[in-house]
Amino acid sequence: MKSNSRAANLRIFISSTDKVKNAALYEWIVFQAHKAGLAGVTVTRGIMGFGASSVIHSYRFWEVADKVPIIVEMTDDQEKIKEFFEGIRPTLEGMRYGCLVTLSMVDVLLYKAGKQLKNLDT
Repeated sequence: MKSNSRAANLRIFISSTDKVKNAALYEWIVFQAHKAGLAGVTVTRGIMGFGASSVIHSYRFWEVADKVPIIVEMTDDQEKIKEFFEGIRPTLEGMRYGCLVTLSMVDVLLYKAGKQLKNLDT
């Protein structure tokens, strides 16, 4: 992905309690995206929301299970994003609970890697 280019933005709306085997679904998606060599992924934790089921979920400090909305978002070249999605689609479709996946085209104004800090212990 390059600065001043067109790219695809994939957003996956799921729940914090969704799992793949024993891992959180959002973590599994991030690791899959990393393996696929995508430009980057961000996971955002919501405080309140509802989906197709119309059940409202929100953070309540007295609840044992923290069931809140999660958005997993990634931007990269359209072909890479679509190929990645097709790879994870069967897992998403096999999930017990619902999800929403959107794809939109975006203008990448700046894509720049940061500088890595040297290990301070050496």
